[in-house]
Amino acid sequence: MPELLNQIRMQMAELQEQKLLRKRRIIDGPQGPLLVVDGCEYLAFCNNDYLGLANHPTLRAAAQAGLDKYGVGASASALISGHTSVVEELEQMLADFVGMPRALHFSSGYMANIGTIPALVGVGDVVFSDRFNHACLIDGARLSGAKFRIYPHNNVARLEQLLAKSTHRRKLVVTDAIFSMDGDIAPLPELLSLCEKYDAWLLIDDAHGFGVVGPQGRGSVAHFGLKSERILYMGTLGKAAGIAGAFIAGDAILIEWLLQRARTYIFTTASPPLLASALLAAIQLIQTENWRQQHLQQLISRFRNGIANLPWPLLPSVTAVQVLIIKDNQLALDLMEGLREQGIWVPAIRPPTVPKNMARLRISLSAMHSNFQVDQLIKALHRLAKTHANAEMIIRSTVE
Repeated sequence: MPELLNQIRMQMAELQEQKLLRKRRIIDGPQGPLLVVDGCEYLAFCNNDYLGLANHPTLRAAAQAGLDKYGVGASASALISGHTSVVEELEQMLADFVGMPRALHFSSGYMANIGTIPALVGVGDVVFSDRFNHACLIDGARLSGAKFRIYPHNNVARLEQLLAKSTHRRKLVVTDAIFSMDGDIAPLPELLSLCEKYDAWLLIDDAHGFGVVGPQGRGSVAHFGLKSERILYMGTLGKAAGIAGAFIAGDAILIEWLLQRARTYIFTTASPPLLASALLAAIQLIQTENWRQQHLQQLISRFRNGIANLPWPLLPSVTAVQVLIIKDNQLALDLMEGLREQGIWVPAIRPPTVPKNMARLRISLSAMHSNFQVDQLIKALHRLAKTHANAEMIIRSTVE
């Protein structure tokens, strides 16, 4: 065996020993509260379809109409011949929806962030990043060539100390709005205040807030009522909107600059226009069917009240992301398996996605879940807690 392959084989064995080896699951059929995983149907609390739009008949009909009009693929980058009229309409709708002058459509949130950050800052500049930011913000900062400064999670005081010391030409603060593995909300008003005080930009990744929080689901910036030319807003379209893609919205000059300089926008084939057709329908539903956000909030309260006495800490969150801290990798996997045996699919999240010794169960709630289904999850978790407590008692008595 070549030495490189032998090294990788040993590294894979180490991951297995540490209970960190990942495995893909095969999904059949559409996304929804019930999901067919590896041929078996489960009650699913594992995806980011927060409003239950991924299989909505209106979106399917809009995608079919887009297919009939535009075909399957865009066949070129946006700056050659891939920017269709339906994408132009979508960008304007997205800008209006989040209350900003202009928006630029990207093929994914990852592509949006790793293209935007290097287009804004480079050598001689500095990026300030929350420690719990998503990987795409971290990777975008590293790709930019700018200095990279990490501040403790949601620690506004420490960020101000770093900003006050900075003499860099350009300063950019980047943050998740809702942190994907914790479910908490960033202190956006305080962050914006610091950016105004120290002449910095603020890039907000609202992947898990767009469509869910704020009036009519207009996102975390609207939730706080913020307005500023310093804000660049990234929203993803594969979570609450139920489809795929992302966008950056902000000042018209900044968006034009991204169009000219964001490499992940310029040097990639444009997204299929049929997706933009479906997204137009999705944004209309988000605006008009407010019962989805309201029902989701009711489910969040129901879930949190129902598991208040579990032995594993529940992180504070008023969002669709609800997190139980398990710490131990093997125990997290065991609890995931215990839920699976009860017909429920909840993912165990382990390092490096989260910090070492901070493995967890990440529970995603959706407007398509019923009260009964959430109660099923609550009862299943309590059964596991009781089983776990009994096992601990047996172990302690054996040792004694």
